[in-house]
Amino acid sequence: MSADRQVSLADLSRQIGQEIGVSDWVAITQERIDAFADVTDDHQFIHVDPERAAGETPFGGTIAHGFLTLSLLTSLGAEVLPRLVGRAMGINYGLERVRFISPVRVGQRVRGRFRLVDVDERKAGQILVRYGVSVEIEDEEKPALAAEWLALSVMKESQL
Repeated sequence: MSADRQVSLADLSRQIGQEIGVSDWVAITQERIDAFADVTDDHQFIHVDPERAAGETPFGGTIAHGFLTLSLLTSLGAEVLPRLVGRAMGINYGLERVRFISPVRVGQRVRGRFRLVDVDERKAGQILVRYGVSVEIEDEEKPALAAEWLALSVMKESQL
């Protein structure tokens, strides 16, 4: 499914319980991890010091911040989640049940798998969509994380 694909509210509602899409793989490089560390001021050695992380952790090297992996949901979802017809804008409404399950080692690739959990017509012009999401690690049995992601679609006035 392409993120360019638009779907009606009725059609989206019929997909509750179904997988909506799986993104392409994204490489987790040391450069990406270092940039995230700089933005968040989280320079813990397990993320930014490959030699020390190799010698002092069970990971064999550096790992991505859990919040880095979580932050990728925006770009991973943009690849595969449809837009509601008549949507003026989408707002990240939050996350529930976030669990960091497995570390993502530098050099690994991740992708997002999205399942539609619920569609809730809130007050006029607002549609709350709940996705079950997992960020999978290539060639690993367990995902990096699992969560429920809430997205609020604000509809154009002409669509009310």
